[in-house]
Amino acid sequence: MNVGVFCSAAEVDSAYIEAARTFGKLIAERGHALVWGGSNVGLMREIAESVQKNGGKLIGVSVSHFEDVARGNADEMVVAKDLAERKALLLHKSDALVALVGGTGTLDEITEMMELKKYGTHDKPVVILNTGGFYDGLRTQFERMAREGFLYFSLEKTVVFLDTPEEVIHYIEESARERTV
Repeated sequence: MNVGVFCSAAEVDSAYIEAARTFGKLIAERGHALVWGGSNVGLMREIAESVQKNGGKLIGVSVSHFEDVARGNADEMVVAKDLAERKALLLHKSDALVALVGGTGTLDEITEMMELKKYGTHDKPVVILNTGGFYDGLRTQFERMAREGFLYFSLEKTVVFLDTPEEVIHYIEESARERTV
């Protein structure tokens, strides 16, 4: 399975780094490939290094204005012309989509995957790894949107919030089995 991951290229707290490393290790140990933004900085570097260190495959999807920070030793690296093409390629190359901690770029990416799932463009699992409660406020906002009638879909069928890398890998593997039955 190709696991698409959206995360920050920023240098962040050690708890977030550890979650990224653990998730990368699980991806590799379970025989999956990482599909990610291709950057060699911040959490993107941490998860990629963990995947490679544990024998996994890296599929990068960078964008032309980030070429100078792209990871040079990925198994595959595609350079998109812009962020819209990058998101489309990440979706196309991934069997599951996971957001780690991040900023507005990560939010843009994961909410677009939710919208595309809502409209039936894909049926891939969409998961938010809620390390240390980082996304508790987002979950609360989504729940309010649903309660007040702004979401025309079941939130639970569109995105799942999980607290640990182990829960995420289990969920996406189980979802993949269910999709093939």
